[in-house]
Formats: sequence, C-alpha cells, structure tokens
Amino acid sequence: MSVLKCWTGSMVMLLGLAGGLHAEMTVSQSNDPSAAIGMNLTALLGQDREGLGAVAGNRLAAIVTPPVVTKKAGKAAKGQIAYDDAWLAAQPAATGGAEFECLATALYFEARGEGVAGQAAVAEVILNRVENPTFPRTVCGVVNQSNGRGCQFSYTCDGRADRIGDRAAWIRAGKIAKAMLDGAPRPLTEGATYFHTPAVRPSWARRFEKTAKIGRHIFYRAPVVTAMN
Repeated sequence: MSVLKCWTGSMVMLLGLAGGLHAEMTVSQSNDPSAAIGMNLTALLGQDREGLGAVAGNRLAAIVTPPVVTKKAGKAAKGQIAYDDAWLAAQPAATGGAEFECLATALYFEARGEGVAGQAAVAEVILNRVENPTFPRTVCGVVNQSNGRGCQFSYTCDGRADRIGDRAAWIRAGKIAKAMLDGAPRPLTEGATYFHTPAVRPSWARRFEKTAKIGRHIFYRAPVVTAMN
C-alpha cells in the first residue's frame, strides 16, 4: 500500500510539473507582453486570497490593467516646408543688404502675381544660378546679367523705372527672399536654373529638362553634358 501511495504521489508530482512546463511555454510563445503580465499577476493573487481581499477595488484594477503604450508624434522631416500662406505669415518682417534687395526686387517684378510657392520657385532659380559656375557668383550679378540678346530678367532693361507700387506685394516678396537667403530648402524646382511663362516658347526649352510647372512658370535645368555627348 505504501508503494502504491508513493507511486501515486510521484505521478501527481510529474503531472504538476508537466502542467507547469506547459503553462510556461504558453506564456513564452505569446506575442503580447501585457498578456504574460496579466497571467502572472492572476496566478500570484490566486495564491493569497486573504491579501487579495485586502486590496481596494480601484487599486486592484490599476495593478492588473496593462499600461497603455502611446506613440510619440513623429517629427516633420528635416528641411520640409510647406510654401503656403500659413508659412509666409509665420515669417518675420524682412530687411537686408544688397543681395536681399536684388532678390526681393526680382521676385516683386518677375513673380509678384504668383503664389508663395511660385515666388519661392523663382528664388530657387536665382540661387541655383549663384551656385552654378556658369553664372555670376552673387544674387545681384545673376539678376542683372545680360548677354548679346538682352537681359536675363526683362525688368532690368525694359527702360522703366523700378518703382515699388504695391507695398503688400513688396513685403510678401521680401519675406520670401529673406527666408531663401537664410537657407530655406529648395525642393520645388529640382535644381532648375531657367524658367519661362507658357506665353513664350524659347528654342532652348526643347533641349533642356523640364522639372516643374508652378503657377504661370515652367522650370528647366540644363542637360548634363558628358564626354559621350
């Protein structure tokens, strides 16, 4: 009889261990960390009913409820700007030296009828030219450049006095010019160094790569010249 009792006790012990192993494997295979925490808390609390009864209801709920994980709002991509009226309104009043005056004046006379993005795109072309070795190295040099066929920007040699008649448009152009000179990103024209309106069809446009159309301007960049060309 004692042997039977020993055998029975051993079987019970083995079954208990097997059950424990199965429970452990079930928890380890879970993809939800909070589920494992809940199962462990339930087992621990079930072993001590007296302690469980002493815990206030709201405290118990706080213990067994998994914490809520919230995602932090992602930051806007570095350098990303929406060139719109809201962005313009956030820009401070702008003043500056000769380079600022030249760029703001070019935006005023060449693109004051355009939206914010349209004026920023024209500013991109001017600044892209400044960084291109085939053009003058300053904003004023680019804006006032001329060749055998005329001026790069028509308002500089149309014989008219460059008077600022629309104060609001000048403030608008100045804000955009200052932001671009201060290093605002230039994603609008993809490196364009030329533009024209749909009213004209310059011969060079057929050879150049079209990069964007913004407002009433079409933008281009010169083709890449290689040894195979």
